[in-house]
Amino acid sequence: MKLFRYLLLIIIISFFISCKKTTDNGGGGTNTTAAQILPNVAYGTDAAQKMDVYLPANRTVASTKVMVMIHGGGWSTGDKIDFASFIDTMKRRLPDYAIFNINYRLSTGTANLFPTQENDVKAALQFIFNKSAEYLISDKYVLIGASAGAHLAMLQGYKYTTPVKPKAIVSFFGPSDLTDMYNNPAGGNPVLSLVLAQAIGATPATNAALYASSSPVTFIAAGVPPTILLHGSADPLVNYSQSVAVKNKLTAAGVVNQYVLYPGKGHGDDWGNAIYADAFNNIQAFLVANVQ
Repeated sequence: MKLFRYLLLIIIISFFISCKKTTDNGGGGTNTTAAQILPNVAYGTDAAQKMDVYLPANRTVASTKVMVMIHGGGWSTGDKIDFASFIDTMKRRLPDYAIFNINYRLSTGTANLFPTQENDVKAALQFIFNKSAEYLISDKYVLIGASAGAHLAMLQGYKYTTPVKPKAIVSFFGPSDLTDMYNNPAGGNPVLSLVLAQAIGATPATNAALYASSSPVTFIAAGVPPTILLHGSADPLVNYSQSVAVKNKLTAAGVVNQYVLYPGKGHGDDWGNAIYADAFNNIQAFLVANVQ
C-alpha cells in the first residue's frame, strides 16, 4: 500500500512537471497562444541587428502568416520605429499575421557598405524561420518595405528562395534599378547620385557588378513573388519609373502584380490619410488574394 501511494505521488509530480514544460521553455520563449510583443529581439551580434516581434493570439504553425517590415532611409538613416503607424494599421486589417519589424546595419559611407543591408535582411529572415516552432508561425511570408526598405524587400524576394520564398512583396516607392537610379536621378538631382554612391561605396563605373547584383530588377523572372507597387508621380527621391520597370518585368514574366500611381504625390510624406487609406485598402486586398 505504501508502495502504491509512493508511485502515485511520483506520477502526480511528473504530470505537473510535464504541464509546466509545455508552457515554459526556460524564459527564452513560450508556446502559449496568447498575443505577445517582444521588443528588440537580437538576430545578430551587432547592436543594430534587432527586431520587434508582434505575435497574434491563437497562432499556429499551419496558419499564422508572417509579415516582415523593412524601414527606409536611404540605407544610411532610419529606424524600425518609423513603421509604428504601419504596424498598428496592419494589426487592425490583418490580425492573423505575426509581424516582425526589423532594423539593419546602416551604411556610413566608410563602413557597412553594400551588401551589408541585403545580408542583414537575409539573416533576419533566417532567424525568424528558425524560430517557427517557438513562435508558432507558418512559412507564408510577406515582405513590406518603404523606399530603401522596399528595395531590400524586393531584392530579398526576387534574389533568394531560402530560408523561405515569400508569398508576396509590398513596395512603397522602392528603388529597383540602382544603375539607372544613379545615372538618371529623380528630378535630375546629382546629390541623389552621390548619396547612392556613398551608401554603396562605389559608382556604376567603378563596380558595375555590385550595382547589378544589388538591383531587384536583375532577378525578376517567372516564379518570383507577386508584388504590389505604390508610388507618387512627383516623387523627388525615387522616380516612379523605378516601379514601372518592376511592373513591366513582372508582367513580361507572367508574375501577378499591381501598380498604383498617385498623381502629384511625393515620397510618402505628403500622401495624407486618404492616400494611405487607399494604399492599405489595395495592399489588404492584394494580400488576401495572393497569400493563401
